[in-house]
Amino acid sequence: MKFSVTIPSYKARYLREAIESVTSQTYPDWELIIVDDHSPEDLHSIAAPYLRDERIRYYRNEKNCGAADVVDNWNICLAYCTGQYVICIGDDDRLKPNCLEEYAQLIEKHPGLSVYHARTEIIDENGQPCFLQEERPEWESAISLLWHRWTDRPNQYIGDFCYDTEMLRREGGYYKLPLAWGSDDITAVRAAARGGIANTIVPIFEYRQNRHTITSSNNARTKMQASLQAREWFMQFINDCQTSTLSQTDSEMLATIHQAAKTYYYKSLGKNCSDDLCGNPLRIAYWAHHLAPLHFSPLLYLKWYARSILNILTQ
Repeated sequence: MKFSVTIPSYKARYLREAIESVTSQTYPDWELIIVDDHSPEDLHSIAAPYLRDERIRYYRNEKNCGAADVVDNWNICLAYCTGQYVICIGDDDRLKPNCLEEYAQLIEKHPGLSVYHARTEIIDENGQPCFLQEERPEWESAISLLWHRWTDRPNQYIGDFCYDTEMLRREGGYYKLPLAWGSDDITAVRAAARGGIANTIVPIFEYRQNRHTITSSNNARTKMQASLQAREWFMQFINDCQTSTLSQTDSEMLATIHQAAKTYYYKSLGKNCSDDLCGNPLRIAYWAHHLAPLHFSPLLYLKWYARSILNILTQ
């Protein structure tokens, strides 16, 4: 089987490490697709020495997709893929040398699924391990994936997942949300609805946590809008689930999933609100207006407001 590893690129700082993590794979049947999102930095000079390998291709967008529309570049990468499976990693992330080999073994053990998941190690700006993603069951349903995401899996990234390329294309590619905020979650759950998801126990992907990522950006209002869109999609997905076809475990999860969603989005939107109010505490009216459909209590807004004031005072 052939893997397409894609790197939608904008930053030069760690790009060489990302490329070399692919060229160092123990599994040989892969291609690497680098799509430069019209970066002001010279990414081509970094990629050029590796282009002698016919498995590696470099493209440059005529115009910049931008951070808000970063999923567009993910899907541009997808359009260039010729492999049966595709993995999309950041230009600052790394695959461990055994990544594709472990995926190949997992796919052989659980054939026919639309999505597979890599256990991930989070690294810092210097490439040193910070912490390890929780261990997941070897196979689980879409309901399990979503329920655990909302209850006890705080860290999940687009590079965690390996998708069936044709399935992803049939679905229109990676699901687009502003800043890709929740895009990885929806794309994964949508794919897992077709037979579930298989997970590696061995850590094979490294996500770099650093101040230059989109995740670390402080565009709180855009993140809020994306969170509300994601919440709407998931509520529709849950409502469409046929309880008669679910296992007992999934039925039990489904019975509590609305409360899990409520708690998850309280926390997520609360952080967005508090972060934004740190810039201007008077924007509380904006948040109260835009979050009115969720029926948050006045006490909750006061809590977020107090948190923002405390953050200002302690900066």
